[in-house]
Amino acid sequence: MQTDYTPPPEIIEKYAQVLVNFALGGGTGIKPGDVVWLRCSEASRPLYVALTKTVWQAGGHVIGDYATDTYSDDDNLTRYFYEHANDAQIEHFNRDYLRGLTKQIDHEIDIISETNMQMLAGVEPAKIMKRAAVHKPFSDWRNKKENDGQYTWTIGAYGTAAMARAAGLPVEEYWRQIIKACFLDLDNPIAKWREVEAQIKTVTTKLNALDIEWVQVTGEDMDLRLKIGADRKWVGGGGRNIPSFEIFTSPDWRGASGWARFNQPLYECGNLIEGVELRFENGVVVNASAHKNQKFLREMIATKNADKVGEFSLTDARFSRIDKFMADTLYDENIGGEFGNTHIAVGTSYHDCFNGDPARVKKPEWARRGFNDSPVHTDIVSTSDRTVTATLGDGSQKVIYKHGRFVI
Repeated sequence: MQTDYTPPPEIIEKYAQVLVNFALGGGTGIKPGDVVWLRCSEASRPLYVALTKTVWQAGGHVIGDYATDTYSDDDNLTRYFYEHANDAQIEHFNRDYLRGLTKQIDHEIDIISETNMQMLAGVEPAKIMKRAAVHKPFSDWRNKKENDGQYTWTIGAYGTAAMARAAGLPVEEYWRQIIKACFLDLDNPIAKWREVEAQIKTVTTKLNALDIEWVQVTGEDMDLRLKIGADRKWVGGGGRNIPSFEIFTSPDWRGASGWARFNQPLYECGNLIEGVELRFENGVVVNASAHKNQKFLREMIATKNADKVGEFSLTDARFSRIDKFMADTLYDENIGGEFGNTHIAVGTSYHDCFNGDPARVKKPEWARRGFNDSPVHTDIVSTSDRTVTATLGDGSQKVIYKHGRFVI
């Protein structure tokens, strides 16, 4: 079964061009001879075909990872695995294969195209988190390769009827959001992305010149203090995620205190979580609650170091053309609308937020600097109005973000 709407071929072609010839390579595209690991499912078949052709046209090579879709319990292989796997199967890790894959690939493209938005609803959360922990070495290997400047990645979305239903939108309107957000309605979307990249860089340059030690985030659903930490920088763009308008850093997790409520639902591992509230003391989540799927949220938080902040992010409403809830973190963490968005990720940090050469930093040093390390990285989003006030190195304070816009 396919999604009940397929965009025009010219849209799919532009989308593939953006993902291959802009998003990869840190905004420069791939080079002849590069190997691209392409991860798609059946629902995104038109984009998979276009991406494969585009990689070949650029002189690259494709390792295809083409998965089946899930529409019913009969074909829900992921659920079947968790419901029937024994401990040995849960803990199995294809070390040699994944080591070889990591060595082989230069780039990765992941396409989200969900056909069952709650495919793991009701599955014991501990099993899902345990499986994620088993696969952490694979993430670590790729992160190391990225730190060494030898690997890039991007994520895109191919809208399905299931994703549109979860967002409360007709599938055609869901695709209109994708097309707007990725500038696929323009003659030259890559040129527009480069323009946006320049705008984002202007903001990150100003932020990085401020010597910010702390930020205080206040609003009707948030009163949170975060220590930015030494040798940090703010980053954004660069092709990681299409679309991406957020500007973020990975703060020193040890300096988080206060509370935050998040007004956007969260789909995590095929589970819908709503009404999330987190309270931090001395850098650690001391209380996590949710109106729906609280058990799953707490099990996730109980995963190693998933009770600490890995990312703090702000999206300027002027940059993003996304103005509707999309039931997909890739879009919801980049929503513009009236007040942009603030999101926090609990779990692992981003090493590209280090103001130096990450390839020179050994693993114990990351921990000493307050960069969090965890098997998970979960973005939780709020779109309410909030003010972000920075405390600078000289003790002065400056509002850097208000009413959904940077004010620096």
